[in-house]
Amino acid sequence: MKYLHTMIRVSDPEETIRFFELLGLREVRRRDNEKGRFTLIFLAAPGDEDAQVELTHNWDEKDYGEGRNFGHLAYLVDDIYATCRRLMDNGIAINRPPRDGHMAFVRTPDNISIELLQASAPLPPQEPWSSMPNNGTW
Repeated sequence: MKYLHTMIRVSDPEETIRFFELLGLREVRRRDNEKGRFTLIFLAAPGDEDAQVELTHNWDEKDYGEGRNFGHLAYLVDDIYATCRRLMDNGIAINRPPRDGHMAFVRTPDNISIELLQASAPLPPQEPWSSMPNNGTW
């Protein structure tokens, strides 16, 4: 397992980038999604590009309020199906099953979202994952 990033939602990306630049972080990549109407901006400290902060800007959102701006922690895993099976076998609900063999979401006991991403190319669909409904929202 490898730590990837922490996601926070931002209302003013340029102002937030300026803040993080003052802390010493730099933008390492950006992706605009016209269809979903959002932008993802990844920042990292020079020399520590593996530990990133993901800024998510939903174009139509103006005020997240306290508590809605924190998004999730993300981890790269060797086998997303085995990881989800281990969690589920220990009583953890899989909020977004790995139906695509690539991504899943679970929550901590304090309801913090954890994104799990397959380290390699997406795995072929497997049962029961490919037919599991979402248990909640992420």
